[in-house]
Amino acid sequence: MQTASFTASSESTPSPADPTAGAPLAGRPAWLNRFHSLGPAFSTAWPARALPGPHWVARNEGLARELGLDLDWLASDEALDVFTGNRPWGGNASIATVYSGHQFGMWAGQLGDGRALLLGETRTAAGPMEFQLKGSGPTPYSRMGDGRAVLRSSIREFLASEALHGLGVATTRALCITGSPAPVRREETETAAVVTRVAPSFIRFGHFEHFSHNGLHDELRQLADFVIAHHYPGCADETQPYTALLAAVTARTAALMADWQAIGFCHGVMNTDNMSILGLTLDYGPFQFLDGFDPTHICNHSDHQGRYAYNRQPNVAMWNLYALGQALMPLIGDSDTALAALETYKADFPGLLRRAMGAKLGLPELDADGEIRLLNPLLQLMARERTDYPIFWRRLSEGLPGTPQFEAVRDLFLDRPALDAWAADYTAHVAGRDTAAISAAMLRTNPKYVLRNHLAQTAIEAAENGDFQPTQDLLSVLSSPYDEHPQHDALAGFPPDWASNITISCSS
Repeated sequence: MQTASFTASSESTPSPADPTAGAPLAGRPAWLNRFHSLGPAFSTAWPARALPGPHWVARNEGLARELGLDLDWLASDEALDVFTGNRPWGGNASIATVYSGHQFGMWAGQLGDGRALLLGETRTAAGPMEFQLKGSGPTPYSRMGDGRAVLRSSIREFLASEALHGLGVATTRALCITGSPAPVRREETETAAVVTRVAPSFIRFGHFEHFSHNGLHDELRQLADFVIAHHYPGCADETQPYTALLAAVTARTAALMADWQAIGFCHGVMNTDNMSILGLTLDYGPFQFLDGFDPTHICNHSDHQGRYAYNRQPNVAMWNLYALGQALMPLIGDSDTALAALETYKADFPGLLRRAMGAKLGLPELDADGEIRLLNPLLQLMARERTDYPIFWRRLSEGLPGTPQFEAVRDLFLDRPALDAWAADYTAHVAGRDTAAISAAMLRTNPKYVLRNHLAQTAIEAAENGDFQPTQDLLSVLSSPYDEHPQHDALAGFPPDWASNITISCSS
């Protein structure tokens, strides 16, 4: 799996001599605002709308340290107001960006940051980072919406983004959540919240689609040049830089999909406006980590056709990349070169997924033959029995076939003869190898803790009653999910029966 949620290249990090380099976040940040500099065709300067009675719900001190934020300031009333949208931060000018996109495979036209505001971008130890408020009120792109987020969905996004980061999967990050007693109407009346998100960029496939679809080719080129200069500088040296950009985004997206599938992560709403140009997991709505292994699982209650089912995610990602390729055609010109860049997905993804799944078996070198003989029969057996996905992999890591601990793996299956036959094949495959080393590697690949729906729901219900400690406890565990955390063993158990009744939709 990828080892960092965001990585800044040396070219994208301003040098000390650069007058736009900014200052440490512990003081007043000097905002770079590079996206803002693109001009009014790309965004609209817009203030957040204040919320009454703000209070802290959760703060991510680990991320704050990475960003160079002063922890005392982060706990202050000033920071509370800043991250609720009740006061500006260091003279920044917040903006909402415009984009378009395909939603559930259909062209949706103009969309945009309907409830998100880019506070600004500043230099950090990890490179330039953008800070974005989600839920800070209506913008010019709200399309009759209220621009708000509710406590429920904000906690889910806060925990999920940090859970994926802890798992080593590329993602946006979450710095904090603030809450307010202000009512927000969804299926029922809930309370408002604002989550602060952090990423090198929140540019989406839909940003490119917007300018291409509307025939704004100068702006399309300006956006592509901006992304290349600041995020893919190596593409600038290529003979066909826009084709190279498409190929680079394709490669990152393939890697992201392999990681999602390996950890059993379902995004739930893979519209093109929810696809990051940097290959980050973006926009946590009706996501879910698999409980019982079901390749056809649909986590989004609103996805009536199953377009975004778990086993369809890799193909949907390819479909979205083709939409991006179509958007870039005015710059690329030649369809054959664009197709060649996109076709690398078909070559890269299977190998990336095989490598990720092989690592779960302690066999990162797993070849196509091993996939056929070892991996596929195992997954078919797990699918027939709906075997608990994270618990199986963790138990297998702790007790390989031939050890007494393997009995705990056998206890997960009704068809034990089928499992035993698979175990015999696995044992023959690893014969002569250091099984202790294999097990140790698997424990670093198969997490003990994932953010199951019922864990998030329990934290949400506690928070709705004014108890935010369960959210902080989950954050702590999910930030290092491969560690034991014996005091939190209960969080690694089977889901309760009521978990199957949790429904997650696009409403938030």
